[in-house]
Amino acid sequence: MPELVVTALLAPSRLTLKLLRAFMWSLVFSAALVAAAVYGCIALTHVLCRPRRGCCGRPRRTPPACLSDPTLGEHCFLTLKSSGLRLHYVSAGRGNGPLMLFLHGFPENWFSWRYQLWEFQSHFHVVAVDLRGYGSSDAPKDVDCYTIDLLMTDIQDVILGLGYPKCILVSHDWGALLAWNFSIYYPSLVERLVVVSAAPMSVYQERRGVGPPRPRPDACLPLPLDYSLHHIGQFFRSNYVFLFQLPWLPEKLLSMSDFQILKTTLTHRKRGIPHLTPNELEAFLYDFSQPGGLTGPLNYYRNIFRNFPLAPQELATPTLLLWGEKDPYFELGLVEAISSRFVPGRLETHILPGVGHWIPQSNPKEMHQYMWAFLQDLLD
Repeated sequence: MPELVVTALLAPSRLTLKLLRAFMWSLVFSAALVAAAVYGCIALTHVLCRPRRGCCGRPRRTPPACLSDPTLGEHCFLTLKSSGLRLHYVSAGRGNGPLMLFLHGFPENWFSWRYQLWEFQSHFHVVAVDLRGYGSSDAPKDVDCYTIDLLMTDIQDVILGLGYPKCILVSHDWGALLAWNFSIYYPSLVERLVVVSAAPMSVYQERRGVGPPRPRPDACLPLPLDYSLHHIGQFFRSNYVFLFQLPWLPEKLLSMSDFQILKTTLTHRKRGIPHLTPNELEAFLYDFSQPGGLTGPLNYYRNIFRNFPLAPQELATPTLLLWGEKDPYFELGLVEAISSRFVPGRLETHILPGVGHWIPQSNPKEMHQYMWAFLQDLLD
């Protein structure tokens, strides 16, 4: 068929896709402006209520002692083969068993896995990384350095760079989003997958939470647009995602009144991490308080809408999914949507009653019990 004819036949589809993407981005930035106004008011209120803190965050000069607790493991750096970046990680139990690799979320770092490092180092080589842009790991400034593809390549380089052919991948929040994708595109490197409080990206494109994946004309609407347009509660739970699409302003708002928005996120009586000590809070704020410390983590969000539309994916990696019944950021209905994507018999799901978003830190005992049972056959 002549090239001109093919071009003419494809022109309507290409135009439709461009119009849909333009509509998508108009929704995204409209929501971003609304979110900026709301969070701007919140940040200003914090400043007015605590005027001595001022409008800027206070850089921490000394890391809290808990970050250097020797019982958690040895602090190391790994130069990645593909990018040349250096990632910081904490390692314990080398030689005790298979590699168990931990991927943290936002606003966290490797320290969010402290309970799991203590628990599993007797039977596994446990490694908790600071993802690209976090903590002591290298933090490129360019937004394009934080695409999902590059972040997955980082995980591959960590596993192979540590000398293992595969790993048990344990993940939470943003780390879980990466882990879902990694298990799809690098299945040979993932022996078991443990996911806490996050769904695969493609799940958000399903109109309903149940039923087999099917093509739809509005399938280019991304997280959290399409799912949220039909589940309005999720739209409001994910409002911060829209704020983070904007340049420089989110960094400014999050740092105002000495990072009060982050402090509230981590310590809120209902939505935060229960019993988080001031020293443990500083373990997270220390890195974010350094110059440019928020830009790398926020660049993850600034790339999230570039990955759509996504083709429906069938999930086959043996997976343990843990979800808090009272998670303030993700609806419980997402669990059923995740289950519908799995090969039968490959997913084990547990919903923790009355529990929120931060399960690895708020409910480590329950998490450990489920993990030991899930991994028992590997130990045998």
